[in-house]
Amino acid sequence: MKILLISPTEKGIGGIAQHVQGLSQFLIAKNHKVNIISSENTFTIPVKGFKNPSFMLSSFLKTRTSKGNDIVHAHNIPSALAMKNVSGKKILTLHGIYSQQITNLHGKIYSSISKNYEDKALTWADVITAVSKETCDYYSKNGFDVLHVPNAINLDDFPKKAIKKFEKQIIFAGRLSKEKGIDVLLNTAKRLSPEYNLLILGTGPEEEKIRNISNSKTNVHYLGYQSKQNTISLIRGSDLLIQPSIIEGISSTILEAMGCETCIIASNVGGNPELIENNKTGVLVEPNNAEELVEKISYLLMENEKRSVMAANGLKAVVKYDWKQIGKLYLDIYESPLHK
Repeated sequence: MKILLISPTEKGIGGIAQHVQGLSQFLIAKNHKVNIISSENTFTIPVKGFKNPSFMLSSFLKTRTSKGNDIVHAHNIPSALAMKNVSGKKILTLHGIYSQQITNLHGKIYSSISKNYEDKALTWADVITAVSKETCDYYSKNGFDVLHVPNAINLDDFPKKAIKKFEKQIIFAGRLSKEKGIDVLLNTAKRLSPEYNLLILGTGPEEEKIRNISNSKTNVHYLGYQSKQNTISLIRGSDLLIQPSIIEGISSTILEAMGCETCIIASNVGGNPELIENNKTGVLVEPNNAEELVEKISYLLMENEKRSVMAANGLKAVVKYDWKQIGKLYLDIYESPLHK
């Protein structure tokens, strides 16, 4: 099949980018021809409030030269306009509740506009999928037929090397933006015992705040952007991965930590409770609660056996999220007849 993937991003450690990379690799390995339209090969305005609209326009224009596709698979609402503009079976994958994400990032005025566009965009797809059950349930309750196809990782690609820089090493890896709970991360960093070392990986609009605290505290280390291989090795070498998001789909970072047999503390939001069974495969904490996060960090770093058991349970649980399994679900959707 000739498959066109449309995504706001295809590079970096963000969830959508990781999903598109993994799907593309799976499809190519199955001898399908894959092309990708993303912000990396179109024009975008890298200013808050303009990046998505500029990608919508530039990706729409770029599809004019894309012909003969069997499948057009768009990722998240900003990619839907380009999907509509090109022939082929149309799949729209939702990586979260888009209008809620816009509310948190840009406020209610932007959210109202995006909600109207979102409702139209969903009607342009032949098939709608969602990476989390929460997202699937939300759109289903709003009258749309949505299939649950979760996020995935490629366990075979994981490096075995562990990078351990400190005896008690905690790691955060992800986009440095408001929805990832960066304010909670900062408050947590300020409260950490000096014997615990926090590594922070990633880039984003809140980067300056991270640099400032890294410069002021000797046990907070900002490593910036890291390659996929280095990120995995650093996660594998850490005692804990923390993820304080206030909005989340099915987190590729959590899946990666499970695949590295690293214990996880994550906020109880979005798709996180789908991945983490509290106190069995990790620990869930209330969002926006740095005090509870610090308390759980201290407890688990003292409880080596409990931490190891949860990490081992996570490794067993993550197998069903491998691209070998999830890729087949997408192929079934691609190959199934339309019923519209």
